[in-house]
Amino acid sequence: MTLPHPVMLYDTPRAPNPRRVRIFLAEKGIELPTTSVDIMAGQQFGEEYLAKMGSHNVPALELSDGTILTETVAVCRYLEALYPEPNLLGRDPLEAARIEMWSRRVEFQLMLPIAAVSRHGIPAMKVLEGEQCPEWAEFNRDRVVSGLAWLERSLAEREWLAGDRFSLADITAICTVGFMRLIRVSVPTEHAATLAWMERCEGRGTMVG
Repeated sequence: MTLPHPVMLYDTPRAPNPRRVRIFLAEKGIELPTTSVDIMAGQQFGEEYLAKMGSHNVPALELSDGTILTETVAVCRYLEALYPEPNLLGRDPLEAARIEMWSRRVEFQLMLPIAAVSRHGIPAMKVLEGEQCPEWAEFNRDRVVSGLAWLERSLAEREWLAGDRFSLADITAICTVGFMRLIRVSVPTEHAATLAWMERCEGRGTMVG
């Protein structure tokens, strides 16, 4: 069976989830044609985009048979099936489960609180929410601090987040940490384990913006 191949990646700058896919592609040495979606202009909510994608989510991957894949991890799973090396999603069931577990932990512990602060606390982000709740933004600021402390503890005794090698979990985490620039938060200088891990990630040369 020949699987349909990717023909277009629908992308947007600065958002963390599209960046996860870009880093995933860079790690595998894959280049794809790209269409930029202006999410701050609400292009993803337009009739044309929704009719084609079936969702307002970005990124999206269009395949040669017309199939559209959305959701970041689903896109990465399909790309890994087509381009299995270097492996980023697990070489056996246990490793795959650990990578999925840690990636999801990062999403819940840190990415979602950052998103809440930005989408409800930055007036320009109203286009993404429709209605903003500033109180929810302020509540989540403490959750960002707690999430950073959790990440520091998680990295204190390991080189990479989900095990002994770089994986999608690290991609999720580095994009999440980068996302904090939007809310003007940085990793505390005393978080030595996190800062050392960030240097290891940046040293790979694939942490595309």
